[in-house]
Amino acid sequence: MSEYLDIRPLTKSAFAPFGEVIEADPVSMRLINGGTTERFHALAVAQATGEGARVIINLFRGQPRSFPYDVDMMERHPFGSQSFSPISGRPFLVVVSEDENGRPGRPQVFLARGDQGVNYGRNVWHHPLMALGQASDFLVVDRDGPGNNLEEFFFETPFIIKEPAL
Repeated sequence: MSEYLDIRPLTKSAFAPFGEVIEADPVSMRLINGGTTERFHALAVAQATGEGARVIINLFRGQPRSFPYDVDMMERHPFGSQSFSPISGRPFLVVVSEDENGRPGRPQVFLARGDQGVNYGRNVWHHPLMALGQASDFLVVDRDGPGNNLEEFFFETPFIIKEPAL
């Protein structure tokens, strides 16, 4: 029987086992350009391992999901991190799992605000992009290069996410 997953707000401490939350953090702010620009420095670290690997910047346009939604699979990238930063200013869902002996454990669901992004650490189980409400654009930083940087796992029994309260 399928289990329902709770949706929690995305916070740095709750997401720390999976990577970094990308958001304007006053602790990291420094003024640059003669004091006209606030730079929020080093909010996440892009990872790219393997010979010939490089870090690339992409634009993804995610179509909105319908709810209730069945989480029937997870993926991970063994050779690099992957970050998602919304540029449409819309909230989105972040679904991650701890690794349990080479497979994803019970997923955890976070609601990211339209001013928050995430950087999944290398080899972290996560669900593909989950836009909410309407098509949304994301700036995505990840690894490009030789080797298979995608591993997928399909659950026998899906987990269910109810419609998030926005």
